[in-house]
Amino acid sequence: MTEDEEDWEDYVKGGYHPVHIGDAFSDGRYVVVRKLGWGHFSTVWLAKDTKMNRHVALKVVKSAPRYTETALDEIKLLQRLITSSTPPVQPTPENPNPPPSPSQTHPGRSHVISFLDHFRHKGPNGTHVCMVFEVLGENLLGLIKRHQNKGVPMPLVKQIAKQVLLGLDYMHRCCGVIHTDLKPENVLICIDDVESIIQAEMAASANATSPPSRLIGVPPSKGRGGNQTPRSESVFITGSQPLPSPSSSFGSSPMFDKLAFAMSKIDGEATSKPGSYGSGSMAKEGSSGSGAATGLGITDGNAKRADSMEVAAERISSVSLDSNFNKMTTPHPSQPPGPSLLTQMAPAQPATSSPSSQPQGRPGPKASGSGDSASTDPKISTSMMSVESIQRSLAETSTSSMVESMEKITVKIADLGNATWTEHHFTDDIQTRQYRCPEVILGAKWGASADIWSVTCVIFELITGGDYLFDPASGSRYSKDDDHIAQIMELVGEIPKSIAFSGKYSSEFFNRKGELRHINKLRFWPLEAVLHDKYLFPKEEADAIASFLTPMIRLFPDRRAKASELVHHQWLEGIVVQGEIDVIRRAEEEEAARRRHAQQQASGREESPIRKSDADAMKPVDEDPGAASSEPDQDQAVQQPSHQAPILSAPPAPPSSTATTSKP
Repeated sequence: MTEDEEDWEDYVKGGYHPVHIGDAFSDGRYVVVRKLGWGHFSTVWLAKDTKMNRHVALKVVKSAPRYTETALDEIKLLQRLITSSTPPVQPTPENPNPPPSPSQTHPGRSHVISFLDHFRHKGPNGTHVCMVFEVLGENLLGLIKRHQNKGVPMPLVKQIAKQVLLGLDYMHRCCGVIHTDLKPENVLICIDDVESIIQAEMAASANATSPPSRLIGVPPSKGRGGNQTPRSESVFITGSQPLPSPSSSFGSSPMFDKLAFAMSKIDGEATSKPGSYGSGSMAKEGSSGSGAATGLGITDGNAKRADSMEVAAERISSVSLDSNFNKMTTPHPSQPPGPSLLTQMAPAQPATSSPSSQPQGRPGPKASGSGDSASTDPKISTSMMSVESIQRSLAETSTSSMVESMEKITVKIADLGNATWTEHHFTDDIQTRQYRCPEVILGAKWGASADIWSVTCVIFELITGGDYLFDPASGSRYSKDDDHIAQIMELVGEIPKSIAFSGKYSSEFFNRKGELRHINKLRFWPLEAVLHDKYLFPKEEADAIASFLTPMIRLFPDRRAKASELVHHQWLEGIVVQGEIDVIRRAEEEEAARRRHAQQQASGREESPIRKSDADAMKPVDEDPGAASSEPDQDQAVQQPSHQAPILSAPPAPPSSTATTSKP
């Protein structure tokens, strides 16, 4: 067992709940099988769901009021992703054909993590909010590490890009939710048959030694008690045990031969100590609890991603292909799998001594001056894509190409611990450093387009095999923020004065002329040139990639391309992803449900519009046993009338509903 486990000193009132293998939660429904990992705000366990006969990831949050409040905020956001802002409506005689909900018709619904249940659990240290999620695979950082020499194969990058954009479009337009912390650690890969993997591992471990654990005693008393430690005050800490994954055709390495389990993180104070998996986890300066993934796909609100990639091995595990029909209808067999990462061999750049030099071979900025031309925002239906259009798209794909020997991958956006409502922001301190947009750095107004900026950074990292698009460092005369702004300018061009002066921190970066105060010499390097000159992409391919990415990093936030536009970009032409196939499946299920409902109406019985599979997750947060007796000052804002189907508290809550609590 590694020593990198949670601090035993946090097993106190307001802290962790002592969990042991075999413990049961939620009236015996969830039985703990194995520890998956831990974060500063929770421990996470693999559990058997005896009701549904499946395995789940169970997160047990610390019991202090601030953790409870943040967890309840996260639950409300996760519930919104289940129903969307327009929940499903059952047909009535007056309205026999109500419009379908985006939660049924939007392909992006399949590319956000599935939240399964929540409840409270009383223990010796207080009452803990518990959240239940589906078990997912590793995050994209592991995939990047395995392809750090050549970059992730382009067909995979395109599938990932489309799925992430579909997920964001669903979150932004259909749910009114902004993620605010998009990065490789928070995009998780689906496992094709996770139950078989778990069963095989559990069978193998049954013949092995018992799970590692150690007995931790409280410190010896300094007073007249001597040095004896009463055994009753000792704490058992169970060791985290990632499960081995099947070999993956993505490429494998023994150091990454692990199975990760996806969980969302609990946010907390940005100033509290980092805590996560691996001694390499460092607090990411200036980020509002941006999480570093543990080797289990679990992220912690205050363990930030380290500036270097060296610590990644401590947080990653292996991946299993999802064998669903995520395919490209226009394969490019002649296309190399990805760019060669030839940082050291890249042609030397002009020796303009820019203080914002790129550490660790970061591609010099790339000035896309055209980045601020606004594109028209077409009117898009709420459902993003009609079932008919998806069916047509699939029909145009020949059967032979469906079984093409091209790798398929399915991913989901996870970690809503830092997410917020579009109309009501919990904080302005958002995004992990390398993925932070300029308006946030400057302290200006931001919105859903902040997530789009981060997408560019993630895709660039996938393409290059791990190089950050922006990786600022402080110098003797300038701060990390100064360097970040300088690198952005080097890539996308001069910042217009209307943006430069728009934030509450603008005067720290710019003088009255709109020039940088602390950095004088800039080296402009447009994105297409970086891809061609440094990463040796053919010019045509570099231009095609840049044409896709550049609209996402426009300096004017309101002119930045929207996810709904980007999924139709030519660079993604021919890509069909799992979410699009799921829309057809859901349409068939809904049609069957409508027929069932019509029969029930005829017999005088009514059915809730909430699917039975979502009923546990959609419980009003304060209807759980023990809620009233946990912390009196915790979130009185989430009470729902018990006589009706749960209604999520909208960001700016109406007087009859509840106000959303602010995050700590």
